[in-house]
Amino acid sequence: MDKIFLKACAAEPTAHTPIWLNRQAGRYMPEYHALKGNTPSLEFFKHPEMAAQATLDAQRILGVDAAIMFADLLPIMEPMGLRLDYKAGEGPVFDNPVRTEADVTALEVLPASEATPYIAETVRNILAGLPAEVALIGFSGAPFTLASYAIEGRGSRTYVYVKKMMYTAPELWHALLDKLVRQVTSYVELQIEAGVDAVQLFDTWVGSLSVADFRTYVSPHLKKLLDNLRGRVPVIYFGTGNGHLLDEVAAMGPDVLALDWRVPLAETWTRTGVQAVQGNLDPIVLCADRATVEAQAKAILDSVAGRPGHVFNLGHGIIPETPVDNVKALVDFVQEYSAARGAG
Repeated sequence: MDKIFLKACAAEPTAHTPIWLNRQAGRYMPEYHALKGNTPSLEFFKHPEMAAQATLDAQRILGVDAAIMFADLLPIMEPMGLRLDYKAGEGPVFDNPVRTEADVTALEVLPASEATPYIAETVRNILAGLPAEVALIGFSGAPFTLASYAIEGRGSRTYVYVKKMMYTAPELWHALLDKLVRQVTSYVELQIEAGVDAVQLFDTWVGSLSVADFRTYVSPHLKKLLDNLRGRVPVIYFGTGNGHLLDEVAAMGPDVLALDWRVPLAETWTRTGVQAVQGNLDPIVLCADRATVEAQAKAILDSVAGRPGHVFNLGHGIIPETPVDNVKALVDFVQEYSAARGAG
């Protein structure tokens, strides 16, 4: 059966604009809390049955055209040698951040089948319960964002330790990124072998870089990763606050370029020349009233004017305060309105 999401990734005409949402399985859903209960976050992410159920619940409740594997960006680095914990009120923390040559040298690159075998089992469990017409998206953090977490040890607004390493120890920086590219390649390949239809690379923090620094310190590694994955399944590249970097990324040839809400979708699509785009509703719009949600979604769809190759999504993830009914309303509106006006 044709999967409408994959047709859009290939810029083929679709009966309606396919929609899925970043963080569509998450803390805004009562079903998520009922499933997770008191299970520690890291255990939850690594539990194939629970992760699969979270994935399937979100797709069933929302009726989206694609499911994304429920997981987190950071457990991939735990087998490499980093000690990961999810602390209440603070989020993920590495208590042994990577700051020195010895730290980088100590990081192990392992086959994903050995390092993260639960990911393949999660994918298989999802596929066993997913409707045939719904695509499954796998994912990984992109090298820069993973490196930033590893070096800072936690979330950051300044990226002091990251940029200090880039500027004062570039050989060390490039050695770290090389290891991450190899680990991510193996991790994504394991997901593809298990049956995902597409993958998304999350580069949430890349917008903190200037164009010059992106070209020098990130671009060669990101291009290598994209080249490693090319031709297997569609690859979506997702960043935030990175409007100034989109031309650079587009030139590397991702199959789908995800856009956040800070850039005009249709204009950016035309300017960058990419085959397909994803986005780009501000996730906070979902906290407003239904009329606003529909008006903002309509504006994006009208700007595209039915051009084949658009996957509707948010410019970032759904936040915990979001009313579930607004999310459902968005999905229904995008599917129905785009079908009525002609999706492309």
